[in-house]
Amino acid sequence: MTGRPRHAAQVGDGGGGSQTLERGLVVLEAIGAAAPRGVTASEIATRTGLHRSIAHRLLVSLQRTGYATRDSSGRYGLGPALSTLAARSRPNIHDVAAPVLDALATELDATASLIEAIGDAAVTTVVAEPPTDGPRFSYRLGNRDPLDRGAGGLAVLASGPATPDEPARVASVRTDGVITTFAELNPGAYGIAAPVHGLRGTRAAVAVITSREDVADRAAPRVAAAAAEIAARLGRPVSED
Repeated sequence: MTGRPRHAAQVGDGGGGSQTLERGLVVLEAIGAAAPRGVTASEIATRTGLHRSIAHRLLVSLQRTGYATRDSSGRYGLGPALSTLAARSRPNIHDVAAPVLDALATELDATASLIEAIGDAAVTTVVAEPPTDGPRFSYRLGNRDPLDRGAGGLAVLASGPATPDEPARVASVRTDGVITTFAELNPGAYGIAAPVHGLRGTRAAVAVITSREDVADRAAPRVAAAAAEIAARLGRPVSED
C-alpha cells in the first residue's frame, strides 16, 4: 500500500455502507503507510483520528484475521493474509520461487531457501534440497531466526526501504546486493543471501546455507541472480526497493 492513509473524518457516516469496515480499511492503510518500520496503536489513533479504544479493537480484529501482525515491541505491520489476497491477482511468490530455488540448490549442491519477514522474525517459507546425498546444513520450513543477525534476516531487511533504526550492515547488503556470513547463527555454516526487491506487502530474500568454503566462495553471484530472477518472474523491477 502506498500514499497517505485517509483520516477517519473522511469515512462516510451513511450511504448504506459499513462504517466499521471503512474504519478498518483506514487503519489498514495507515499500517501500510508505515511499512516496514511498523506503527503502534497510539500512532494509528493519531494518524486516523479514531478514538484509541476503537483503533485498538480494529487492530485486534486485523491481527486475528491475519491482515496485521504485532511484534514484541507492540508495533503493527501488514499481515500474511494480504499476500494471500494479492496472490489471486498475481503470481504467488512461493510458486515462483520453488523452481528457481530447486535449480540453485542443484547447481551449488547446497540447501536453498526463501526467507520472509513475518512479525519480527526471518521465517523460512520455501526450502529446496540438492538431489545428492551427504551431510549438509538444512533449514526446515517455518524455521525462525532474528532479522538483525544472519545472512537471511539481513537480506530480508535490505529488500525494503531504509529505516533509521536498521542494523548498519543492512545498508551494505542493499549496496552490494548480497551478503555472506560465517558461523553467525549455526557453528561452521556459511550463510549467503540476497534480497528480493520490489515486493508489496512482504520482504523476502533468497538464502543458501553450506559448510563448504568452496561453495560459499562461488555462491554469491548465483544467489543474487536467483533473487533477481524471482523478482523478474513476479513482474517486479530488479532495481525497485
